[in-house]
Amino acid sequence: MIQVEIDKSSGFCFGVTRTITKAEEELAASGTLYCLGDIVHNSMEVDRLHRKGLITIDHKQLKQLHDVKVLLRAHGEPPETYEIARENNIEIIDATCPVVLQLHKRIKKQYLNNPDAQIVIFGKNGHAEVLGLVGQTQGKAIVVENIEDVKKLDLSCDTYLYSQTTKNLNEFHRIIEYIQEHIAPGAIFKSFDTICRQVANRMPHIAEFASLHDLVLFVCGKKSSNGKVLFHECLRVNPNSYLIDRPEDIQKICLKDVHSIGICGATSTPKWLMEKCADYVRLYTQDH
Repeated sequence: MIQVEIDKSSGFCFGVTRTITKAEEELAASGTLYCLGDIVHNSMEVDRLHRKGLITIDHKQLKQLHDVKVLLRAHGEPPETYEIARENNIEIIDATCPVVLQLHKRIKKQYLNNPDAQIVIFGKNGHAEVLGLVGQTQGKAIVVENIEDVKKLDLSCDTYLYSQTTKNLNEFHRIIEYIQEHIAPGAIFKSFDTICRQVANRMPHIAEFASLHDLVLFVCGKKSSNGKVLFHECLRVNPNSYLIDRPEDIQKICLKDVHSIGICGATSTPKWLMEKCADYVRLYTQDH
């Protein structure tokens, strides 16, 4: 019989847990709540909360709303969102992750202190958190996704480097080294390690977990940046790793000669979904 283990360290991080709790409390009290963007990058968790009365909206729809409550998810929002809420008499339930909120304040302070300096953010273009960070600089911060983007920077001016909270720590250090080597004489360069340790510390753990099993099922929504990083770490250690977003995906995976399966996930993956996947494996292997 196949042994199945769920990684105890996988699942919602503190920021996501806090957001889900706020949403559930409000839904229990009023039955309806608007959320700006998917509350979490996991379609099955979004569907669960939709059934409870959560309504997902985008920024265009936000502008049409008046006199309602809107939840801001853990990723955070730029200042314009709060301005729209004030103008439309929208009550904000702010579930921005405290780590992200602190980063907003740091970037805004840096920008106000020296608006002519170059503020660089290591992150994913278009990601909700990154849009919130860039918003603290009136849209002037430059987003870099990799070393190739960093090579296009003008390093003749003062440069301040920050990171999206869920990025890879090793990649961030490589970017720091490149800028240190190429910054112009006389120009100031400062980097700020703003990567969330609750996320970063999962990297070595998930690598160890993946190495202990014949096959790894990484449960994660397709939109999760953090999930992609953690999954690639699983894949690096164990080539027999598969990215799935729901139990039914397991049907497509060959489990022949597999004795041990590890199930893990992203900071946006609910525990209940990993447990459903474990149950599915047990039932599926009994029938085959």
